[in-house]
Amino acid sequence: MLDPYQDALGYLFSRLDYEREGMPRTLAELGLGRMRRLLKRLGDPHRGLRIVHVAGTKGKGSTAAMLAAALSASGFRTGLYTSPHLERLEERYRIDGAAIASDEMVALVDEVRSAVETMEGDGDDPRSLGATFFEITTAMGLLHFARRGVGAVVLEVGMGGRLDSTNVVRPLVSVITSIALDHTRQLGDTLAAIAVEKAGIIKRATPAVSGVQEPEPREAIRRVAAARRAPFREIDADFHHEAFAPTAPPTRPTPGRATVRTWRTDWGVLDVPLLGPHQAHNMAVALAGLDALAEADPTLAVDREAVVRGFAGLTWPARVEVMGSSPWLVVDGAHNVASAEALAKTLRDHFPPCPRTLVFGTTRDKDLGGQLRALLPMFRDRVATRYVQNPRAVPAEEVAAAAEAIDGRPMRVARDPAEALALARSLTGPDGLICVTGSLFLAAEARAVVLGREPAPAAGRAWK
Repeated sequence: MLDPYQDALGYLFSRLDYEREGMPRTLAELGLGRMRRLLKRLGDPHRGLRIVHVAGTKGKGSTAAMLAAALSASGFRTGLYTSPHLERLEERYRIDGAAIASDEMVALVDEVRSAVETMEGDGDDPRSLGATFFEITTAMGLLHFARRGVGAVVLEVGMGGRLDSTNVVRPLVSVITSIALDHTRQLGDTLAAIAVEKAGIIKRATPAVSGVQEPEPREAIRRVAAARRAPFREIDADFHHEAFAPTAPPTRPTPGRATVRTWRTDWGVLDVPLLGPHQAHNMAVALAGLDALAEADPTLAVDREAVVRGFAGLTWPARVEVMGSSPWLVVDGAHNVASAEALAKTLRDHFPPCPRTLVFGTTRDKDLGGQLRALLPMFRDRVATRYVQNPRAVPAEEVAAAAEAIDGRPMRVARDPAEALALARSLTGPDGLICVTGSLFLAAEARAVVLGREPAPAAGRAWK
């Protein structure tokens, strides 16, 4: 007899899953009607939740984690929904930092599965596509947070914004962290087009905060907010920050500090809770989001002391995560050019100067050449690999060929993350650094190797 936990995962991973199969060719394949019908059958659990909705090309996960940490430290029971997971599906659903219990998740799957089967059996899906993996897992999260009576929810968008399954909610505040070229086939091949899709989370007359700095997408988001008469706050106009990297070459990985001042609060100088100069930007966006939330609902106001407490213990796996020393081992889920550039700057400014080895693998719909051009100059040795639990990986030989085409230097090839890490260790002395990056899927599998665990099936892998 199949274990209930395995049965629940098997059901979820049998559904249409864009995390595994790749995103649809066009946004026309997506829509919110089915998600709304599913939530209605579940009693519309999202209706009573006080939500901060977070979108963005990069930084949305870190920003969401900072928002949730500060709210929890203020004494508000806070739900955090993020995707994808690294090791276990339970990671997507956290309350005050603690992931959902496995048995509670299984019960949620059973309940939502029943609603899905009834909906599909009644012919309530005119396109006959069926509820997707992400729709079901999002519905589970909203139901979980409602059942547990949380005081606030930080809800991360999966992809885009306008047609993302999370966009059925009516948030207290909408937050957009950044805009860069990613998912161009679905969202558009200009920053303005992508910005319009991300700005789809902005609701009529609902406060919105933007950390977007580039003129073209900044103006596009401004227009969307104005058309919806949303009170709008944006970086470098309504809130400001200044980041301070370590002043001397660090001897160990060292976060920076930053000042943040919004239209409402002078937050002063704060330790940035995560590594990288880009995290100062994310912190500023999070603090602006907290100030907008306090104006929307004064009972959810957060003070500086709570922010300091919440940020002090904050970790965010696979975001410049240091998993070892002698040599330093860094695992990062950078999966687009902007994230790769941020990672390169982080390694330069926040880590000791030393010989570095890159372990790189990425996904078929990403800008392979752009990522490599951002990273290769930082590394003496390079290892190409691929993740194995998801079929969207670029073959390691293709990665190596792309690297050689860029700078004429050969790139070693490893068949999987375990072999790649072993090879990287053989190339890197104890005074050096190994960085594994290119994809969250690769980061997840590398973490499993380092922690001595079997790699968890990626979202969407069929369970037999």
